[in-house]
Amino acid sequence: MELIKLRRRLVLARRGHKLLKDKRDELMRIFMEMFERVFAERAAIDEMFARIMATFRFARAAMFPGEFISATSSSDMTHKFSTSEKSLLSLRVPEYKIEIEGDPVSWSAASAPTELSEAFWGLRDFIPRLARLSSDEKTLELLAEEVERTRRRVNALEYVLMPNLVETIRYISMRLAENERSDQVRLMKIKDIVRSH
Repeated sequence: MELIKLRRRLVLARRGHKLLKDKRDELMRIFMEMFERVFAERAAIDEMFARIMATFRFARAAMFPGEFISATSSSDMTHKFSTSEKSLLSLRVPEYKIEIEGDPVSWSAASAPTELSEAFWGLRDFIPRLARLSSDEKTLELLAEEVERTRRRVNALEYVLMPNLVETIRYISMRLAENERSDQVRLMKIKDIVRSH
């Protein structure tokens, strides 16, 4: 009975091992594709942010401090932040969105340099991209953890559980074969004793 149970467990372990290996490989493929995309997006966002900040500095240098503060605080731009989750190979990953409403430039063109308007329009494009990048980076982090967890499970099955099951099955099979041989010898001796009488 125990041998039959162990053989069933071994079949199940092999099937689970194959499924987990396939899952690990697919997770790695998704991780690598996403890593390249996120790396490129991170570089683009860094460059975009540097350009916006340079434009802000130029606009601030061209204006009086009071004018700069009143112009920047008069923007009608509002942000709406929302989060949701999506499933990626049975892994729940976050999705962040920032929706921007309103006109970022609410001052007259005569009261502020065009660089300030450019900076605010750049921020309008920058902020949603930054939210998408942060959700992609969190997804990458969760994918890396899931890859590591799946790798540990695959290794535990491959190097611990399955070899132990095979060894136990081999031991039980040898013991059963040995018992069968000793029963065979015993039966042959009993036949010889019965024939001699």
